[in-house]
Amino acid sequence: LFFRCLDQLQQFVQSYDLAALRDYWSYLDRRLFSRLEDVYRPTVNKLKTSLFRHYLVHAIQNGRNDKAQEFFLKQASELQNQAEWKDWFVLPFLPAPDSNPTFATYFSRQWADTFIVSLHNFLSVLFQFPVILNFEAECLRSSLIQEENESLRHKLFALQAESSRMKKEELEVEQTVMHHKLPAYVANMDRLGDSELDMTCNQRSTAHSLQSRGGFLSSFLSQSKKGPSRPTHSSGASPTQTGSILLGKKETTNHQSAKGKEGTMSCKDGKSHFSGLVAGESSSLQQRQKRLQEHGKERKELLSKGTFQGQSAEKKTDTSTAEAEPCSELNAEQTETSTKMPGSGAEAVGVRQEQPFIVLSQEEYGEHHSSIMYCRVDCSGRRVASLDVDGVIKVWSFNPIMQTKASSISKSPLLSLEWATKRDRLLLLGSGVGTVRLYDTEAKKNLCEISIDEDMPRILSLACSPSGASFVCSAAAQSPISHIDFSVINSGGKSMNQVPGKLLLWDTKTMKQQLQFSLEPGPIAINCTAFNHNGNLLVTGAADGIVRLFDMQQHECAMSWKAHDGEVYSVEFSYDENTVYTIGEDGKFIQWNIHKSGLKVSEYDLPREATGPFVLSGYSGYKQVQFPRGRLFAFDSEGNYMLTCSSTGGVIFKLNGEEKVLESCLSLGGHRAPVVTVDWSTAMDCGTCLTASMDGKIKLTTLLAQKS
Repeated sequence: LFFRCLDQLQQFVQSYDLAALRDYWSYLDRRLFSRLEDVYRPTVNKLKTSLFRHYLVHAIQNGRNDKAQEFFLKQASELQNQAEWKDWFVLPFLPAPDSNPTFATYFSRQWADTFIVSLHNFLSVLFQFPVILNFEAECLRSSLIQEENESLRHKLFALQAESSRMKKEELEVEQTVMHHKLPAYVANMDRLGDSELDMTCNQRSTAHSLQSRGGFLSSFLSQSKKGPSRPTHSSGASPTQTGSILLGKKETTNHQSAKGKEGTMSCKDGKSHFSGLVAGESSSLQQRQKRLQEHGKERKELLSKGTFQGQSAEKKTDTSTAEAEPCSELNAEQTETSTKMPGSGAEAVGVRQEQPFIVLSQEEYGEHHSSIMYCRVDCSGRRVASLDVDGVIKVWSFNPIMQTKASSISKSPLLSLEWATKRDRLLLLGSGVGTVRLYDTEAKKNLCEISIDEDMPRILSLACSPSGASFVCSAAAQSPISHIDFSVINSGGKSMNQVPGKLLLWDTKTMKQQLQFSLEPGPIAINCTAFNHNGNLLVTGAADGIVRLFDMQQHECAMSWKAHDGEVYSVEFSYDENTVYTIGEDGKFIQWNIHKSGLKVSEYDLPREATGPFVLSGYSGYKQVQFPRGRLFAFDSEGNYMLTCSSTGGVIFKLNGEEKVLESCLSLGGHRAPVVTVDWSTAMDCGTCLTASMDGKIKLTTLLAQKS
């Protein structure tokens, strides 16, 4: 079969049929070459280049200069940006190209034979690959693996649910043993002061004793927990019940810590401990010691039955550690509980039992040494491009291992970054001096650099259309802010970044400007841009707080509305593309209906750590402030969950249009500095969340989603 392919290509070359040659090679590329691994892509590109050169040399050797000129006329748009073709455009106009040092090699018989043999060998090896021959077998194997993965997924979530249920039952058993087997005065003996021991020894009335103890515990709670005072209970309750009520749920961990320390003591240690407490009270020393001996015997009998409870608190050495224990347990169980963030006029808290995601792994990329501005995954979900405030660009992969593929340092400051959609090896880089660069991540070099506007040197945002044919560029004038006013930030003031700006459309192939969009009511800096799935719509967020929706077929603004009080920091289309989401300087996260201009679907309040400006405090009052640049939120594959920034890592919220609350279902954590930008890649079966912080660290968290 590969002999036929080779013969067909040679026939097209000899008959000067350029269109058929291009179409046939594209067919082979689509059906065969595209199925190969990435390591074979450079070889395919070199063979394609050599094939077209072979066509040109054959045409000129046979006196068909018209075919050579036709070749460059039709292929100019594709070849003019490729460095390997830069010297070949002069070929049809040379009087003796076979004697020219640049082209003499290609006109030799040896080069032509070498090329034919190389192409023959490549095709012969290619058709022996089982990847090519066994399509059906591979499809069947792939479907079986997917079914097995789905089965294992269900088993994993079932085991997780069973584990959660068993933990809950164990907790209930511990609480039952604690509350019902130990009397209140025994469980809290370590907390009794001298006044309580005096009241016990003097055998005051039960009501008086309970009233005094209640006052002591309520004052203790107000000092340590800062909680509200307890209401007065009826006098009809038993002493044990009343003691349990006064203690409340917030003292549960303290009781366990107290019992844990005493559970490992001998009766002798208990005597000496309590004797030490009352050593200064000589007036009632003998009565107290006698009373303590009775209590020691009773405690030894009771605590011998519940020794297992004391083991968990064995290492707790003081009361302050015991007080802090509930908070640490709450942080450790963030993946098992969820809270609801109130929206406008909404209630505050809710709990979800079933978790939508399981964290499979979390890795750290630490090649940056300054705050991250952008962190984006490419379309294939295999590579990440990250940019920091020092102008350092890193391109790295994470599957199967985390590895840096390319690294570059820009002489001029960089303000924006975007992956090209079709040729996903290319990066668009916007600078602070009015230029946009096209960077080849595989060749590790700049392909071209274009100048946008000297009067508007800040390239704030770049967005490439899904077709890859064009990209939009937002250019803005210099900001009037020369320093950061912390008082303005702390008081919620605006950043005063409303400067003139332009929104331009550029052709990706020719790197020439196509048009400038009209911005009403006047020129303004565009902070963020996003295309819909087919590139027919473009949504932008500006420094004046206005969201503009552009029709990319008519190249005009279809609608606009005032979205935020202050700047719009980030904007994205929803999963169904009937709405757009925005985050603004006012701390609002709002969903808008794009079919009715300015119709608000939902609105939520976000903390400042999720919206910026982001502040990193250091020693001696030093503060580093960064205004939002990259993406502040990202959605999962079905648009039901949203990843946002926080001070310690990413937070995933559930989007529920029926309730006016944001339901937090998972905290990713892992950061020691504020997270300033996020991304969520859904190209793989397991979702990959990226969270980048002000200390230059990037966390890559792999999630397993539970499918309904």
